[in-house]
Amino acid sequence: MRLPVALALLLIASPALAQDDTAEPPAFDRPGIGFAPSTLPSGSVAVEWGLPSLERDRDDDGTRSTQYSSDLNLRIGLAEHLELQVFSTPWNHLQLKPRGAPSSSANGAGDSGLALKVALPLASDKHALALLASSSFATGTRDFSEGGTQYALGASYEYTFNDRWSGALYANATRGAGEDSFTWSPSLSVALTDDVSSYIEAGFTHTNGEPSTAVAGAGVTWRVARNVQLDASFDVGLDDDSPDVQAGLGVSFLFY
Repeated sequence: MRLPVALALLLIASPALAQDDTAEPPAFDRPGIGFAPSTLPSGSVAVEWGLPSLERDRDDDGTRSTQYSSDLNLRIGLAEHLELQVFSTPWNHLQLKPRGAPSSSANGAGDSGLALKVALPLASDKHALALLASSSFATGTRDFSEGGTQYALGASYEYTFNDRWSGALYANATRGAGEDSFTWSPSLSVALTDDVSSYIEAGFTHTNGEPSTAVAGAGVTWRVARNVQLDASFDVGLDDDSPDVQAGLGVSFLFY
C-alpha cells in the first residue's frame, strides 16, 4: 500500500472522528506480541497497518538477513463481544548478505487468514479476557509463506491496577504446515498522558524440533485523534537463537 492509499484512509477517517465523543474508544490490537482483550462495538470497523516492521538476524554462518514487512489487519465488530478479523502481509522485502559472498533479495506477499475474537464477560471491570481463534492460508509467495494452512488459538488476559497501570498475559498455540509452537508473553502498560501510553513486554516461543526463542522490548502508542492511533515498538533477542532485532511503526483507524 502506497501513500495515496494512506491519504485516502485518512480522508475517510476524518468524518468518523467527530462521532460519539462521549464514548471511550475501543483498544487496538497493535502493537505488541499479544492483542487487546476486548472487541469492537457491533457495526464498527478498524484498520491496523504496519508501516512497516523490521526483523534483522545473523545466523551461525555469518549470513545477515533483514526483512521488511507491511502487515494489515481488518477488524469488524459483528455483535457484542464478537468480532471478525481478516489479516495479511501484502508486502515483504528480504535481503540476505552471506559472509564473503554477494547479497541477494526477494519481494512478495505473505500468507492471509481469518480470525474470530470473543471477549468473555467478567464480573469485575478490573479483569478482561478474550480468545482469538484464527486460520492462515498459504496464499503468499514461496519466500514468505508457511507453505500450508495453520490454525491458532490465543488468549489475552488483562488486569487493571489503577487509572494508569495495567498488566497482561498472552498465550497462543499454533499448529499446521509441519509446525507446532506455543508462545506466551507477559507485559506491563502505563498511561503517560490521556493520549500517550507505553509498555514493556517479553515473549517466549517453543517450537517442536527447533530451538526455543526469547525476546524482550517496549513500545509506545499515541492517540493523535479519538479514532486514529500511531505506534512504535521494538524487541531484541535474549539468546543466539532469537532474532537480533524486531521493530515496527504502525497506524490504526477506527470507523463507527
